[in-house]
Amino acid sequence: MYQDLTDEQIVELAVSNDPDAFGVIVKRWERKIFALCFGMLTREDEARDAAQETFIAAYRNLKNFRGEAKVSSWLHRIAVNQCLTVKRRARTRSEEFLDDEQNEHERVFVAPTRLSPSNSTETQERLIIVRQAVGSLPVELRQVVVMKEFEEMTFQEISETLDLPLSTVKSRLYTALKQLRLKLERLPIEVS
Repeated sequence: MYQDLTDEQIVELAVSNDPDAFGVIVKRWERKIFALCFGMLTREDEARDAAQETFIAAYRNLKNFRGEAKVSSWLHRIAVNQCLTVKRRARTRSEEFLDDEQNEHERVFVAPTRLSPSNSTETQERLIIVRQAVGSLPVELRQVVVMKEFEEMTFQEISETLDLPLSTVKSRLYTALKQLRLKLERLPIEVS
C-alpha cells in the first residue's frame, strides 16, 4: 500500500492517525539517518541513540511538518541537531570523557563495511586511514563531507538541512576536502 507513496504523502497519513504510516518512514530512512549520525559522532552507541532520538522527535513533531522542505531534509536536520546536542553534552561530562574526546581522531567515522575476502590488506588499511582522516575533521566540516560524499545529498539539501547559505555549504566542503587532502598526502597512500 505504501510503496508507491512519497514520503510527504505518508507523513500526511501519519498525521491523519494512520497507525502504520510513521513506521514506513522509519524503515525508509533508518539506515541513512544512522549513517549520518555515525559519521558525525563516530561512536556506534551514540549514533544509535541519536538516530532513535531523531525518529522520536520527528514523530512528536509530525503535526508541525508543513511540507516546506522534503521529509528527507526534515529528518536530516533533526538528526544533525540531535548529533550537535550529543556533542554539547559530551563537552560538559567528566574529564575522563573529555580525554576520550581528544582521541577522537583514532576512531572510525562510518559504520564498518564488510569487505570481501578478495580485497587486499592494503585496501583495508587505506579505508581505515581515510575514515580516520574524516573523523578528525571539526564537526561542522565533517557533517558536510558525510552528507555530500556518503549520504549523496545535494548542496541544496545540505543547505536546507543545516539551515546554512548555499555558499557556506560549498565553502565548508571545499575546506574539508582540502584539509583531507593535506592529511592524506602526508601518509604513504595514493591520493587521486
